[in-house]
Amino acid sequence: NAKFHLPVKDYPKNLGFTSFTSPLRLKVDFKSFDLIILAAAKKDVLDVYSNILPKISHLPVIFLDGGDLPEIGGDFHRLKAGPVYESILKKRPFDVVLKREFIPALHGNDPTVFPFPFSFPYNMQLPVQPEHLKKYDVSFWGQQEPAIRTNALTLLQGKYDCEKNGTTLQQDFSTYKRKGKFYLEEIARCKIVLNFRGGGWDTMRYWETPGVGTFMITQKPQILIPHNFEDGKHVAYCDDSLDDLLDKIDYYLQRPEERALMASKAKEHLQQHHLNTVRAQTLLDIVAEKFSRSSN
Repeated sequence: NAKFHLPVKDYPKNLGFTSFTSPLRLKVDFKSFDLIILAAAKKDVLDVYSNILPKISHLPVIFLDGGDLPEIGGDFHRLKAGPVYESILKKRPFDVVLKREFIPALHGNDPTVFPFPFSFPYNMQLPVQPEHLKKYDVSFWGQQEPAIRTNALTLLQGKYDCEKNGTTLQQDFSTYKRKGKFYLEEIARCKIVLNFRGGGWDTMRYWETPGVGTFMITQKPQILIPHNFEDGKHVAYCDDSLDDLLDKIDYYLQRPEERALMASKAKEHLQQHHLNTVRAQTLLDIVAEKFSRSSN
């Protein structure tokens, strides 16, 4: 994947960028491999995996399902690759699935499925912006779908400094003015950042806001997140109805010290449990537990 090696996109579209060497096409000897990771619910990844399937029958396979949909492999169907995916499953079920949108009612009884939510890049952390230098009161810079986002943005119209800072309806990726590292710097300049679910429960903003040391009021994700943020300690959760949203905003706007303390604790918690390096270690721990060489 060229964007992992070359800076062809700005954050967050270059997630996975390592700046190592340019990608090379090497001759692959699968006999020297320990396992295979199907690393995304994308059609091109599935096509490559389908081609190598006859060569890897001796290897364990992990599917890292980072898609928005709750069904395992649901994004393959959304991206019109469902038939290929289903045919592959009949040939070779996955040994382990790391599921971003881990819904306890759907996946909680399957010992091969593990929660694996988004995280924050360790190399994108920024110095914490002091409270007296924060220039925006309340922000939500995101598209207005699904309905809870439309409802929240409608509720915020004409309130606080939302219109001035761009927290408005009809936002779109193509019209965003804050991109790349500047986007994170701007989040760090907010007193309060709001977060609501998008295509999935798990959003980048849920990790970015604590990652840059900003206080967050958020809808509580209904997926399983090990070591999740705690209400009143790290973040403030609002009701899905949004009936309490304005009251919570008013409360925390008037309490800068409380905001700063919670944001600081949230960042410490994220650094301990939710950096991308921690997710990598989680993957390795699962590998060690499920596929240790001693059991082969």
